[in-house]
Amino acid sequence: MLVLLACCLMTHGQQQPGKAMPFTTDTPMVHDPVMAYEDSTYHIFATGMGIQQMTSKDRKNWTVLPEPVMSVIPKWTCDSVLGFRHHVWAPDVIKWHNRWWLAYSCSTFGKNGSAIGLLSSPSLSFPLWEDEGCIVTSREGRDNWNAIDPNFVIDDNDQPWLVWGSFWDGIQLARLDTTMHIAVGEKPRTIARRYNLNDPDAKAALPLNPNPPKNPTSDYAGPNAIEAPFIFKHDGWYYLFVSWDYCCQGSKSTYRVAVGRSRTVDGTYLDPKGIDMRFGGGMLFLEGDKKNYEAAGHCAAYSVDGQDIFLCHGYSIAHQGASILIQRPIRWTPDGWPQIDL
Repeated sequence: MLVLLACCLMTHGQQQPGKAMPFTTDTPMVHDPVMAYEDSTYHIFATGMGIQQMTSKDRKNWTVLPEPVMSVIPKWTCDSVLGFRHHVWAPDVIKWHNRWWLAYSCSTFGKNGSAIGLLSSPSLSFPLWEDEGCIVTSREGRDNWNAIDPNFVIDDNDQPWLVWGSFWDGIQLARLDTTMHIAVGEKPRTIARRYNLNDPDAKAALPLNPNPPKNPTSDYAGPNAIEAPFIFKHDGWYYLFVSWDYCCQGSKSTYRVAVGRSRTVDGTYLDPKGIDMRFGGGMLFLEGDKKNYEAAGHCAAYSVDGQDIFLCHGYSIAHQGASILIQRPIRWTPDGWPQIDL
């Protein structure tokens, strides 16, 4: 009986089969990463079941947490987006007016029936995320843009904005109110496109192939291969980073990053040649080096301890096309354009 009791106690004290545990790595696999800092800890949020999260003290070793940000997916998301369940895409996070705001994407691959949801919490260290509902939705047949890939930006007047978009008519921008929802009367405006074949002025200005190849990832999204915007302020300019081409195909991915800039958050965003990003402009900023990374994209940029840094995911050749975290310092040219080494 004593032996049986001891065996029962040992079995009860062991880890239950299948229970996920935190683990630490210097090469985290991640998709669509964004970062925040609080109480000497860096936090990364990324695409995943309920939003993936990880933490670090030094940005070198990352502890991947087994618990998602969203342990419960709000019912409105599944009601609003046909086919959406738990796989939450492309979050963004920002602290504004002493509160953390986290936007996230609800969608299904290659379609624009989508929604951007909102959470808020007073802390990242001890988060109490509250469902703040929906910021914006897009509907197939109603909207020629896709409500995914959100990014918050606060302008020089402490006014919050949201930039988002993927394929269709490209990158959208709208002013927010103090609750971080679209302001009353505000309508989304397009600030960047890859292709716009229905606009004669855009077609004439387009420096790219006017007959782009068929989209290899979706029959619905079309060839306007631009998404994942991120606006970063530096030295009086707003820099709009976007991802061109195609993600999510492992070693076959062709993702790359382009950039333009504007003196005002709502544009016009121009590349170094003066070409409007609404008409296909954009300076190529980052692409796969074919040695370490086949492709790279969906980026973010931050000022950390006096250094501007760039984050994205890259499709690693050494890891058979797995998507891993990339961090690089940004250099600035004398005329104010960003550069990095992959």
